[in-house]
Amino acid sequence: MLTKEILQALKSYAESMQKNVTFVVQTGEHSKREELVTFLSDIASVSEKLNVEERETNGELRSAISFLLEADGEDTGIRFSGIPGGHEFNSLVLAMLHAAGTELKLDDSVKSMVKAVNEPLNFEVFISLSCHNCPEVVQALNQFALINPNIKTEMIDGGLYQNLIQERDIQGVPSVYLNGELFANGKVDASVLINKLIERDPSLKEANKGDALPLQDVTVIGGGPAGVASAIYSARKGLKVAIVAETFGGQVKDTMGIENLISVPKTTGPELVGNLMEHVRDYDITLKEHVRVESIEKGNIKTITLSSGEQIRTRTVIVATGARWRELGVPGEKENIGNGVAYCPHCDGPFFKGKDVAVIGGGNSGIEAALDLAGIVKSVTVFEFMPELKADKVLIDQAEKRDNITIIKNAATRQITAQNGKVNAIEYQDRSTNEVHTRELAGVFVQIGLVPNSQFMKGTVDMTQYGEIIVDTKCHTSEPGIFAAGDVTTVPYKQIVISMGEGAKASLAAFEYLLSHEVVESEDESAAA
Repeated sequence: MLTKEILQALKSYAESMQKNVTFVVQTGEHSKREELVTFLSDIASVSEKLNVEERETNGELRSAISFLLEADGEDTGIRFSGIPGGHEFNSLVLAMLHAAGTELKLDDSVKSMVKAVNEPLNFEVFISLSCHNCPEVVQALNQFALINPNIKTEMIDGGLYQNLIQERDIQGVPSVYLNGELFANGKVDASVLINKLIERDPSLKEANKGDALPLQDVTVIGGGPAGVASAIYSARKGLKVAIVAETFGGQVKDTMGIENLISVPKTTGPELVGNLMEHVRDYDITLKEHVRVESIEKGNIKTITLSSGEQIRTRTVIVATGARWRELGVPGEKENIGNGVAYCPHCDGPFFKGKDVAVIGGGNSGIEAALDLAGIVKSVTVFEFMPELKADKVLIDQAEKRDNITIIKNAATRQITAQNGKVNAIEYQDRSTNEVHTRELAGVFVQIGLVPNSQFMKGTVDMTQYGEIIVDTKCHTSEPGIFAAGDVTTVPYKQIVISMGEGAKASLAAFEYLLSHEVVESEDESAAA
C-alpha cells in the first residue's frame, strides 16, 4: 500500500521523534482488519520509536478497524476508525509526529483557549477519504486533544461505517459531533471549530493571556493570494508585518484544478496554499491564524480586535478577506445543508454516487462542478438563470459531450424540497414561459458566485450595495491608512493572478503612505496600549 518513496520520506520525518508512539489496534474481526494492521506495520517499520500493538481497549475504540495513538505509554486522545489513506494520510502522519513531540502549528492564543477547556469533550469527525477539506478539521482536533487531556477526537471513515451514516442521516462531510450531538457540518475549518467553542463557553477568551504584539507597520487581514502578496511585499520593505487569517488560503483551498496561474501550467488549490505558506515563512511575518477580526478602531494608530480577545495596534491595514460562496436564498436551502444541499462537489460528491443531482449556476465553477460530479453520480442537471451559460467555451464543450449532463437555461430556482429529512426535488420556473417544473433528485450543489467577506468593515470604509470595498487605482479606501485588495474589493475579474497583483499594489501603496505620513502614537494611544 505504501511505496518505497513514501516510506523513505516517513523515515526522514521520524528521525525528529522525541517520544515512542504506539498504534493500539482494537482486537476483533473485520474484513479490513488485516489491511489496517499491515498499513500501520509498514509505517512503524521506519523507526524504532514506532510500534503496533493489538489489544482489547475496554470500550475506548469503536471496532476492529479502530486504533488510538499512545505517546510513551500515555493515551493521546487521538483515534482513527478506518484506514486513513487518501487525503487523511497526512492527518495520521502529523498526529504521529505531533504526539512524538514535534511543535504544534497553532497560534499561542488558540493553544491558551484550548488548554482552558475544563470539561470532557468527545469529538467524532465523519469524513470521506476523497474530501480535501476534511483533513484540516481532523488535524485541528487532533492537536486540541494533544493540548488538553479533557479532549478526545475520532476520525470516522463514512465509507466503512455506512450504518452510522444512515443512522445519523449524514449527507455531507466533514460532519463533526460533540458528545453525541451535531456540532458543525458543511464548510468547516479550524476557525469554525474555535469560534463554536467560544460561543459554547465565552470564558475561554479570558484564558488568552499572551503578550500583545508590538506596534505593527502593516496588518494584513486575510490569508489568500491577495493577503499573502501584501504581506510578503511589505516584509521585503523591512516593515513589521502581521497577517490575521481565519483560514489561510481562503477560497483557493477549495479549487482542485488551477491551470491559469501564469508560469504554473497546472496545480491544485491545496498545493498552491502550501506554497503560499512556505513563502510566508521565508520572512519575518507574524501569522495569527484561525481567528477573525471583529472590529477596527479608526485613528492615527488603528486598533484591531480579534475573536480571541486580542488586540493589534497598527499603522496601516490591508483588507484582503476575499469572498465566500453565495447562497441561493430560496426555501429549503439552509434547512437542508448537509442533508442534500452542498457547496463543495469535491467534498460531498461521493455521497451521491449513483444518484441524480443538480448544479445551480452555469459559470466556470458550476460547469466544473458538473464535470467533476458526472464521473460519480447517475446524472447532473445544470440550472442557469440567464439565457446563456457564462462558463468558458472549453468547459461548455466538455459538458455537452457528457451523456449524463443536462443543461437547463433561463431557469429560476424557486425552492428545494425534502422528504424524511433529505432533499428529494428542486422546483424551478422557466423564465421564458413562466411555467413551474419539478425535478426529482437527491442533491443540489450551489455554484452561483461569491459574496465579499466585508461585513466587519461596515461603517469603517465605503462599500457598494453588494458589500465590495470601494478602492481607487492604488487600493486606497475611503479611510486614510486602510487599503484593500483582491476579491473583497470593487476590482473586476475575481482571479488568483489578479488578486496577487492587487495585493502587491496595496502593499506598495501602504509603504508609500507610511513614507509620506508621520504615523506615530499619540500619548493617549500609547497609554491605552
